[in-house]
Amino acid sequence: MAKLRMKFIKEDQAAWISHLDLMRTFQRCFLRAGLTVKHSQGFHPHPLMSILLPLSVGQSSVCELLDFETVEDVDTEALIRSMNEGMPAGIRVLECYDVTRPVRELKVLHARVEFEYDNGVPADAEDKLRELFGRESIIIQKRTKRKAMADVDIRPMLADVVFSEEENKLVLTVRVQAQDPGLNPALLAAAVEKELPELKPDFVRVRRLALLDGEGAEFR
Repeated sequence: MAKLRMKFIKEDQAAWISHLDLMRTFQRCFLRAGLTVKHSQGFHPHPLMSILLPLSVGQSSVCELLDFETVEDVDTEALIRSMNEGMPAGIRVLECYDVTRPVRELKVLHARVEFEYDNGVPADAEDKLRELFGRESIIIQKRTKRKAMADVDIRPMLADVVFSEEENKLVLTVRVQAQDPGLNPALLAAAVEKELPELKPDFVRVRRLALLDGEGAEFR
């Protein structure tokens, strides 16, 4: 019996796979690999597996983590090979190892946020956004766990923003609070739309780059 953590990539067309479908994908791949995942007890047993901080649909990542429990010892290298043979395009398992750290130690998301503008990045956009995200308070409307909308100050959850510009894109490399509460980096665009509507991007892309602990080291 083992408690394992699997690191995987989710990108390209796979970014549009929902959380539930992604869980089903892993369950099917585990079955094809001949792995028996431990199930809960009771009238409706379910596999003991979970994705840490599931991505929003449309976002990509090079650092997703899946925790699961098995009923037998596992050759992790063989499991990785078998899983990747059955995965859909855009999903690839990178590592599989014993769980040694609790999820509560995951503190920071490091992500790349692309603001795309069909007609090119507006003049002075970087300066205006730098001023916006440097404010002491940034209030936006955010949906709560009860599905209601509420005013939320996202500034305390925004640790760092670095700007760069590419063709028709303003790129924000950010570090945001991961949980309790966490900030979805896509909500930075909501702040722009509310405070600087003339700089609202035509499209927003989010790519997770790393999951970090409170010291800024990789969370594993």
